[in-house]
This record gives sequence, structure tokens and C-alpha cells, in this order.
Amino acid sequence: MATLGDIGVAAAINILSAFAFFIAFATLRIQPVNDRVYFPKWYLRGLRSSPMKSGASVGKFVNLDFRSYLMFLNWMPAALQMPELELIEHAGLDSAVYLRIYLIGLKIFVPIAFLAFVVMVPVNWTNGTLEQSKLTYSNIDKLSISNVPTGSNRFWTHIVMSYAFTFWTCHILKKEYEIIASMRLHFLASGRRNADQFTVLVRNVPFDPDEQTGELVEHFFKVNHPDHYLTHQVVYDANKLTELVNERNKIQNWLDFYQLKYTRKQSRRPSFKTGFLGIWGDRVDAIDYYTAKVEKLSKEISMERQIITNNSKSIMPAAFVSFRTRWGAAVCAQTQQCRNPTVWLTEWAPEPRDVYWNNLAIPYISLAVRWLIIAVAFFFLTFFFMIPIAFVQSLANIEGIEKALPFLRPIIEVKFIKSIIQGFLPGIALKIFLIFLPTILMIMSKFEGFISLSALERRSATRYYIFLFINVFLGSIITGTAFQQLKSFLHESANNIPKTIGVSIPMKATFFITYVMVDGWAGIAGEILRLKPLIIFHLKAFFLVKTDKDKEEAMDPGSLGFNAGEPQIQLYFLLGLVYAVVAPILLPFIITFFGLAFVVYRHQIINVYNQEYESAASFWPDVHQRIIVALVVSQLLLMGLLSTKEAAQSTPLLITLPILTIWFHRFCKDRFEPAFVRYPLQEAMMKDTLERAREPNLNLKSYLQDAYIHPVFKDVDGSDSDAADEEPEQSPVLVRTKRLSKRSLLLPS
Repeated sequence: MATLGDIGVAAAINILSAFAFFIAFATLRIQPVNDRVYFPKWYLRGLRSSPMKSGASVGKFVNLDFRSYLMFLNWMPAALQMPELELIEHAGLDSAVYLRIYLIGLKIFVPIAFLAFVVMVPVNWTNGTLEQSKLTYSNIDKLSISNVPTGSNRFWTHIVMSYAFTFWTCHILKKEYEIIASMRLHFLASGRRNADQFTVLVRNVPFDPDEQTGELVEHFFKVNHPDHYLTHQVVYDANKLTELVNERNKIQNWLDFYQLKYTRKQSRRPSFKTGFLGIWGDRVDAIDYYTAKVEKLSKEISMERQIITNNSKSIMPAAFVSFRTRWGAAVCAQTQQCRNPTVWLTEWAPEPRDVYWNNLAIPYISLAVRWLIIAVAFFFLTFFFMIPIAFVQSLANIEGIEKALPFLRPIIEVKFIKSIIQGFLPGIALKIFLIFLPTILMIMSKFEGFISLSALERRSATRYYIFLFINVFLGSIITGTAFQQLKSFLHESANNIPKTIGVSIPMKATFFITYVMVDGWAGIAGEILRLKPLIIFHLKAFFLVKTDKDKEEAMDPGSLGFNAGEPQIQLYFLLGLVYAVVAPILLPFIITFFGLAFVVYRHQIINVYNQEYESAASFWPDVHQRIIVALVVSQLLLMGLLSTKEAAQSTPLLITLPILTIWFHRFCKDRFEPAFVRYPLQEAMMKDTLERAREPNLNLKSYLQDAYIHPVFKDVDGSDSDAADEEPEQSPVLVRTKRLSKRSLLLPS
């Protein structure tokens, strides 16, 4: 069991590690040779030029201004200087709201920690329950509820504090929900014109033997939305074409490299061997070889494109339909289009850069089957993963290591080494097991068939949070209790086992303290160092960078990674709310994480991360719901814990808390969530009216007709293959059709 000294050693190790990362970052970021790694966002926007282009030969690579090394923490105030409105303009609303999650953590836990240490810590400490018990404990556990004697009136303090913490958390959540909903509506109202504001995605278009999908879509919307329908774009199964285009782009990049090389030195044409890594094989002229490959791939691309456009089987029963007004799109996206609710399904189209094109080729009817397969796979992944985690947790402590490797006992029993193992190893072991999990969950979400990157990330985040809740939180408590208190279980009656478990749950706080320090403190410091992108960039720059395009790709600014980052934040909310009443000693470590992460991620959002898409904070309802879940779990855990402490009179009072919390969640959901799932018609009409007044001659069709063309059709020759007529259309009185049957479709609904 970790003691205060062990936790102190672990804290010192993690603080020193984080400080070392910050020192390394402060040194590396000011070196000209690393400028593209630490400021890629500005390069991609064309607002920064490389300092390597000027200065002395040594100064192009190393910063020779020694005064700049003394101001190694000046990036922190610089990261906090940009106002929130400017940050939204610079990085988007998604990034700004993501940062507010960390601020909410500070707003919730700083007052809670102050109240807990002033009121509850003295109540817990001034008892001798653990000293008189046979349980394994540490001085840290004496600060927790475990040290309060069974049946004591002191538990009323914990009940009152639970009410206070719940009301304060709900107050902050309501206030933030209101602010973020207002920010979203303002962002949508004041933002630039975007194609997704005028466009809906139509899925499950019914089959018609007389008309192709494109004709059927056009006729349906001309009849049922005659005043607002503008144009449409059918969805093609272009996955094979995408592979060919990507292959040609790679070959073209090599051709550009060798042509540039020949331009610089025309005395000798470049050549290489065609075998593995250029080690063996026939030597060929590089320019001729890659020119021939580009021409061959171009012919294959042209043929594949003709196959796609001429084969009706390549057209999926889906389309992007654009309207003349935002009002018309809002009405279509939010209403049922047909008497049969299983066809002509409409939803808001994601913005063009948010579309995950590969999944648009998945037949809609197969999505339910895919969902079932992934649900079963996730169930087995979650519960079978608990086995290795339990095994590692059992080994990641002194007793487990000595039992598995007895010859190491003399070394392990050294006090300093013992402190390092107990304060560092469990968190590291768990962190290693979770490294590849976000990637696995993202693959599962892609297989499930979501058609936008934002939806993929939100679904992956939900599953990741469920996984962390079951395996990290519940799994660590259950396995920790089983292994740590096994001796007590074997030497007492079965009636006392529930009481032992109840005492042991708060005693697991020491493990979570080490986890927060490893995953939170050192992890956040490692995030800003960007060691992996730094190494990869220099390896690519030395071996692979051939053209300016390669330089841009080598920078790899990355993105926020909502699918991995947000669930980890939610785990800290869960730990903080659960242990606020049970073991408040955890709170300062969590507050440190939220404060440090806010500064670090603000810096990264301003200088590094490149925004892949903009969902206007559509993820916020998920964030709110997960904090509510953490709050209810904390209340239920306290209720169960006090029942083992023979404080049964507290049950009627505590059972009211989850009921009130769920009622509060329903209130927020009904009051604020519609702003995140619907677009008010009043707002749409207002923006349409203003736009018509400002730009009366706007040719909206030319703006929208290329917006949802598959990227590979644009990449082939730089133009739209299905460019529509630029002439404005009038709403027809009669819609001509090839259909010989089902003419009732043409009657207005």
C-alpha cells in the first residue's frame, strides 16, 4: 500500500518529468530547424516563413540568441493572451468549446476542493478507525471516509457535502450549457456562407426501374419542394477510383522530385534500380520510368471514371440535395419526406471537409447489421480486456512482483525503488495498455458506417468513455480490492466481506493519484513536447522529403483528437466527483491536471493543430451527459458505501440526489439540446433575408454545384465532371418523367 512518502516520491518524479519536458520544449521550439514542427498551423496558412532561409550558416539551424533561452516559460502567457472571440475566428468554435471543458473542470473542482479540505478532511482525520482495524492502510487513507467509525454521526457531514457538491456542479453545468448554446447559435448566425447550410443528405432513395437515382431525386424534390430545390449531386461508389488517384499522386510526387533533381544538375539524368528499396533490379531512367507509370495510371483512372459515371450500379441510393435558401434546407432536413418513413430519409449534410467519403458507398440497409456486429465486438473487447488489465494490476505492485520474480526482492525492498514502483509502475502499466485503444475504436466506428468525421469521433469517444469507465474505473477498484484485501477476506466471516469492500473503495484513491500524475501531468507535458512528430519530421526531411508538398505533409500538425482526448477528460471528472466526498486528497492532483491541460492545449490549438472540420460544438450534449453520469455514479457509490457503514438512515436522503440530478439533466436536455440538433427556422429566414439584401445577384447554384463532388472527381482534371447548368431555374409547373409507373410520386404531397 502506498504511503504519503511513496506518493510524495511519485509526485516528485512526475513533477520533475513534466518540468524536464517543458524545458526541452522551450529549448527545441526556438530552434530554426524545428520551427515547422512547433508552428505548423501558421505555415499551412502561409503566415510564417522558415527562419532557416536567413542568417548565418549555423544560425539557420541553431538559435544563437542566448537571451531567448532565459524566457523558457514565455509561451504560457502568450497562449492565454488571445481573446476567446479571436480564438473562435482563428481555430473555430469546436476548439474554443473543447478548451472550455478544462475551464469547467477548474470551475467545478476548485471550490469543491476548498470546501472538502476545510470541512471533510478534519472530520475524516480525527478518528482512529483504520488504526484499530486489521486492514492494510496508509496515512493517505486516514484522510478518507474509511477512517470514520461505523454508525458515526459524522457521516451527516458527508451527506451535506454531497448535496453541496451536486448543486454546485449542476449550477456550473447549466450556466455553461446556456453559454455554449448561445455561442453556437451566434456562430451559425454570424458565420460565413457554407455549403452545408443549404444542403441535406438524402439516403435510402427507393429503387425505380424506369429512372436512375439522379433523375428520381431531381423529380422528387422538384415536385415536393418546388420553390426551394436548386440542385443535387448523386453519391458514387468511388472507393476503387480513390485508390488509383492516391497511387498516381504518389508516383507524380516521385516524378516531380526527379525532374527537379535533373533541372538542378542537367549533366546527368537521374536513374535508379527497380528492385526492393533500389538495392537490386534493372537500372532505369527515373524520369522516363515514372512518366510511363503516371500515364498508365491516368488511363486506368479515366477508364474507371467512365465505368463509374456510366454504370447505374455505381450510383448509390443517396444524394446531396441543395436548396435556394437555408429555410428550405432546414424544413427538408427536419421533416418526414414520404408516407413511408423508411425511404427518402433526410438529415443535415456535414460540411464538405467533414464528409467521410468511403462510407457513403455503404448501402443504408446494411448499417443495422454493421451496428450489431460492432456492438457485439465492443462487448467482447471491453470485458475480455479486463483480464490483462487485472493481471497487470496484480503485478504492478510490490507483492505481485516479489511473487512473480522472488530474486528481485532485495532490490525492490530498497525504500527509494519501492516508492518509485508503487507510485509510478501501476499508472504506466495501465497507460501502455490503452495506447492503441483509440485507433481500434475508430476502425470500429468506420466499419459501422458513419458518414462524417465528426460523427466517427463522437461515436469513438462514447465507446472509449464506456471502456474507461468499466475497465479503468470499475476494473481498477474491483481488482484492486480483490488483490489488496485478499488476506482479510480469507480470515473473516462472509458477513463482513461487504463491509471490507466498502472500506476498500476509497482506499483505491492512491492508485488513481498515481494514474492522474502519469497520464495527466507527464502526459500533458509530453503532448506539448511533440516528440514523436519531431522525430518523424526530421526523419522524413532527411530521407523522404523531395518537394514542397512533401514538406507540408511531413509537418503533420495533427488535430485535437476528440475521440481520445475528451473521454480521458471525462475520466478525471468521474474520479473528481466520486472521490470529492470519499477521499478529497485526489482533488488537488485533478485540479493541477485541468489547469496545466488548459494552458497546453490552448497553445497547441493556436500554433499547432489544424482543424479538420467544424461541427459548431455539436459534441457538447455528449460532454454534458457524461458529467451527469459521473455525478450520478458518485451519488450511488456514496449511498452504497454508507450502507456498509451502518448509516442506513442516510439512504432516503441520498436517494433523492440521483433523482434530482436526472431531473436536472432532462431539464437541460429539453431546454438547450434542440440548439445542437435543429436549426431554428427563424434564424434561417433571418439569415436568408440579410443575404438577399446584401447580395441580390448572388449565383448560389454555381457556389453549391461543386461543393459535394467527390474529391477524386475534382483531382482527375481539376474540374467537376457533373457540372450543372449555370442558368437559374424556375419552378416548373409540370415535371417531365421517364417513369411508366408510380406516377403518384409526381403529385405534390
